[in-house]
Amino acid sequence: MSETVTFPPLMTGEAAGSGQDPFDLACQKAELGVDAGLVVYDLGTDVLRAALVLAPEVPLAKAMAMLPVCGLGFQNALGALAPPEVAVHLDWDGGLLINGARCGSLRIAASTDAPDAQPDWLVVGLDLPLWPAGDGGDTPDQTALYAEGCADVAAPRLLESWTRHCLHWINRWDEGELKALHTEWRGLAHGIGEDRQQAGLSGTFLGVDEDFGMLLRDDTTTHLIPLTTVLVQD
Repeated sequence: MSETVTFPPLMTGEAAGSGQDPFDLACQKAELGVDAGLVVYDLGTDVLRAALVLAPEVPLAKAMAMLPVCGLGFQNALGALAPPEVAVHLDWDGGLLINGARCGSLRIAASTDAPDAQPDWLVVGLDLPLWPAGDGGDTPDQTALYAEGCADVAAPRLLESWTRHCLHWINRWDEGELKALHTEWRGLAHGIGEDRQQAGLSGTFLGVDEDFGMLLRDDTTTHLIPLTTVLVQD
């Protein structure tokens, strides 16, 4: 697609070249010192991929909040464009669900994996299938945007909306509105109260701590799984 995409103030866009993964490209540019606010994107015919470069001035453990922040941004963005009956939920590790089925994901990388270190950069990527791959009946737990009543949602407009809503939540997070962030996220979180396996542990997903670490309760104790465990490693 060659449609013009307009980004909010403080953000700039760059289309990825053919065959380039916007997430990998954004990480490379961040490593070379590009300014925060760059959005690298690919508006393919069957998938929307984008990555946002950030530079939170806090330790990584707290900066990981950018994953749920961008998840809220996605739900708000699609909610503004899709029919009202379309339901979006967010998995703790970045998975996206539309009408109860898996539909793409968010992923996150940073310049460091040390929780107490302030990262030089952080990148959040969005991968969203627009059209199903093959026969959707083969994978009933997987879906695509246009298979869920969202055929009128143009990918460029969704990308614009996602960046605007991400910026809104980033600003609220930066202003210390953590309670609002947690409240909104918990209302969209998938699987709280259900059994789950994560990081080699099994138990009931109770919720998250102040830094969005997973609280997983087994028969004897409650484990805290830091959100840093979902970082994409080089």
